[in-house]
Amino acid sequence: MKRFIRSVVFVLTILTATASFAQGPLPAESNKSAAASTLSDTIDVQHVIDAYHEAALTHDGTRLRHLFIPQGSMWLNVLSEEPYARAKAKSPDAVKIRVGRYTDFARLVSTSKASFNPAHTHLEENSDGTIESVYFDFVFLVDGKEQNRGSETWI
Repeated sequence: MKRFIRSVVFVLTILTATASFAQGPLPAESNKSAAASTLSDTIDVQHVIDAYHEAALTHDGTRLRHLFIPQGSMWLNVLSEEPYARAKAKSPDAVKIRVGRYTDFARLVSTSKASFNPAHTHLEENSDGTIESVYFDFVFLVDGKEQNRGSETWI
C-alpha cells in the first residue's frame, strides 16, 4: 500500500511539473515577464514595509493585522547569544525561542500609549516571480529608545 501511494505521489508530481512546464511562457517571454514581476514585487514589498511602519506609528492594529495571512503567519522571537545571556541573567526561565502571534503585536500597537517607530535597513529581496521574500535588519524604538533590534524575514 505504501509503495502504491508513493507511486501515485511520484506520478502526480511528474504530471504537475510537466503541465506547469507546458503551460509556461517561452524562455524569452519568461525572462521579460520575470524581470517585470520582480520589479513589481520589489515595489509591493516596499509598500508592505511602509504600511507596517505607518500602522505602528499611528497605533492602527487593524491595518497591521490585515498585513498578515491568518492561516499561515508565523511569529517567532529568536534571541541571539548575547541578548539571550542577558535575559537568562534577569530570569532563569527565559527562553531563546518564543512563539508568538501577530495578533498579540497588533493588540499591543492598538492599545499602547507609547510612541512606536520601527526602522528597517539592509533590505535583501528575492523573488521567483510568484513569491517575494525580504530579509532585513530592524531597530524598534519605543518612546525614542531602542526596545528591540535584530533581523527579520517576511515572505
